Amino acid sequence: MSTWDVVVIGAGPPGENVAGRAVAGGLSAVIIESELVGGECSYWACMPSKALLRSGAARRAAAHVRGSGVHLPEGSAMVDRDEVLARRDSFTSGWDDAGQVRWLEDSGIELLRGHGRLTGERTVEVTTADGVVEVSARSAVVISTGTDAQVPQSLAEASPWTSREATSAEEIPDHLAIVGGGVVGVEMATAYRDLGARVTLLVRGELLAGNEPFAGELVAQTLRETGVDVRTGVSVTAAARDAETGSVRLTCDDGQVVQADEVLAATGRRPRTDDLGLANVGLRDGQWLDVDETMRVNGYDWLYAVGDVNHRALLTHQGKYQARAAGDVIAARATGRAPAEHAWGRHAATADHEAVPQVTFSDPEVASVGLTAAAAEEAGYPIEVVDYDLGGVAGAALHADSYTGKARMVVDTERQVVLGVTFVGPDVAELLHAATIAVVGQVPIDRLWHAVPAYPTISEVWLRLLEAYGRS
Repeated sequence: MSTWDVVVIGAGPPGENVAGRAVAGGLSAVIIESELVGGECSYWACMPSKALLRSGAARRAAAHVRGSGVHLPEGSAMVDRDEVLARRDSFTSGWDDAGQVRWLEDSGIELLRGHGRLTGERTVEVTTADGVVEVSARSAVVISTGTDAQVPQSLAEASPWTSREATSAEEIPDHLAIVGGGVVGVEMATAYRDLGARVTLLVRGELLAGNEPFAGELVAQTLRETGVDVRTGVSVTAAARDAETGSVRLTCDDGQVVQADEVLAATGRRPRTDDLGLANVGLRDGQWLDVDETMRVNGYDWLYAVGDVNHRALLTHQGKYQARAAGDVIAARATGRAPAEHAWGRHAATADHEAVPQVTFSDPEVASVGLTAAAAEEAGYPIEVVDYDLGGVAGAALHADSYTGKARMVVDTERQVVLGVTFVGPDVAELLHAATIAVVGQVPIDRLWHAVPAYPTISEVWLRLLEAYGRS
């Protein structure tokens, strides 16, 4: 049995980061990966999806500035399919992880390719191409296996695409049906429409339901304008694939039938913990892993979980944030240093609770951080909600002709700090970090007055939001 200070199962961004921080803290680490080093984000999620979206977004941006000479075609692909797919492939390195492996080597992290399963306290069995090896950890085992797509039974018989197939496809179907109106559903509806597919989006509730209501409304409006058939309040009750043609027939609860060349199940995620040997250490196979603020699995002093698998915030950047806290605290505990576990301490992932930033790269973009108005009310905060038309800001009017968007600021009226901010509009993603700093830093409203936005930029919306709040 080989022994390291830290054994990490899963080499996605959180796993890479927790191992890197542990090594930087003076420990030895091995990372176990059964697929590609770099994980879901690098090859089937963040990077390829944004590469698929960017060309269409750039063309739309140019077309909305008079004099650019760019015009949007009607009813056909808006982008060069082959070039978009080739650009996507460049960001995934052709699904080759050699570059990521070199990073591990340069960082002093060892790699074991194979499937890892817990066999007992601090011990892991790894099934490799050459056989089974056992490894053990002096300090910690970290689970960073992420999630898989959740496919509802109503779609399973049709062998639907998941986000993996959608982001790695080599051929664009003539008609793509998408079930689900979250981030994956909305982004892939945007990308595939740009690539020339007919798209039908079937959503049980409303689009982007976890956001402020106006976000989904504005995105749905633009999707419809570009030709996407958006149907809300519809559930798929059955799906079947024709054995001869390969087409898919979807039956909805309102009696409608949708016939498509392919169907994408964008209906949520499940933990990738089915075959990790959790039962061997007193946990349940297939479960989410509950952790404390330092990412240590509750009830264990040696087992940690970072990234999507702990279900705190299913976002790559939050997983990396958690990994930094966990890697540092594992090193601190192993070397006898007192961990900073208090709220906002170096070893606590406090931001996971009420300060999570997220961008949906739809048209228009949706960028948010912190609590929505509904979530703040549910948490018991005394709040005031301030809305402003983004198109009324001089910088927005210059940025795009007929700029359409909206900003919302949610203020805790007792403490006079910002609890949440949402921006919806073209290119609002780059406004988000300023809002994140305001929320995480709990910057008092009277101090925010002195953060003067440059003119004429879209960031001037901060001044308008503060003025509107000051008049209330």
